[in-house]
Amino acid sequence: MTTFNNRVYGAAIIKSINSNYNADFSGQPRKLPNGTVYATDKALKYSIRNFWKNVLSEKIFYFKSLSEEMSPRTLDETYNLHFGQFKGKDKSPELRLEVMGNILKCLDVKLFGGTYAGKTNISIHGTCQITHGLNKFTENVIYSEQIMSPFKNSNTDSKDSTMTTLGSQSRLQEGHYVHHFSVNPKNIEEDTTRVGGDGLTDGDIAKLKEGLRKGATYYDSAAKAGTENELLLWVQLKADSKLVLPSFVSLIEVNEDKEIDLSKVASLLAENHVKSEIEKIEIYYNKANTKVLSEPAGAVFTEL
Repeated sequence: MTTFNNRVYGAAIIKSINSNYNADFSGQPRKLPNGTVYATDKALKYSIRNFWKNVLSEKIFYFKSLSEEMSPRTLDETYNLHFGQFKGKDKSPELRLEVMGNILKCLDVKLFGGTYAGKTNISIHGTCQITHGLNKFTENVIYSEQIMSPFKNSNTDSKDSTMTTLGSQSRLQEGHYVHHFSVNPKNIEEDTTRVGGDGLTDGDIAKLKEGLRKGATYYDSAAKAGTENELLLWVQLKADSKLVLPSFVSLIEVNEDKEIDLSKVASLLAENHVKSEIEKIEIYYNKANTKVLSEPAGAVFTEL
């Protein structure tokens, strides 16, 4: 498999209609102090990991799994599930190299990194960094509704009670979350060299693109029904480029007509000192239900 050596900047936009893309622990869509709805990077990464595991049949390490007793596995138990028993001695350099070499074979670790704090301690800086997603739609309307369970509350003492349990659920009326991301193959270069493993490959990048394009749509739970991938912007620099680009979150707007405005991104990418460093620009969305204004010059369009 060909090694991938280019750095990448991009944006993934997630549309959420009457849905709850990323709830806080109270069940409400997450909000900044100013009332703007946002989602953590973990929400997008989870949907991508889920897609890789269940659609592409990839070995995914940082993902919840249950033991035979239906309880969540520990970190070390998860390692043993995938790679068998540890061979090195506790806390030894050999054990660190063993664990690092094995978990770097997992696609999510190679791309997103991770911290291993179990029988040994390791931190891996992933090649793909994703920011929090900010709702760029002009409104942040959250509503709640009551729902009824078919069962009586087990905490109710009265045997004659005829009332079933009441609950509530919260939704965002409409949101268009913009996540910025970057890819830097050099982030794992030293680690893969140390353990004699493979660096980032073209195949890894193809799977990352597919996850960024389809993961949120595929993960169609009850709370997330109505949440789907809307657009992916991929700006790939030349292999020897040292250019650093700002976050696209502040450059992308979604107007009141639900149109995605890329004019600020297009202007940035058209500047001479930036344009000369770009190898290719790709943009993915569905023209049937998404309107995009001011696509960057030279962008290659593909249906999402």
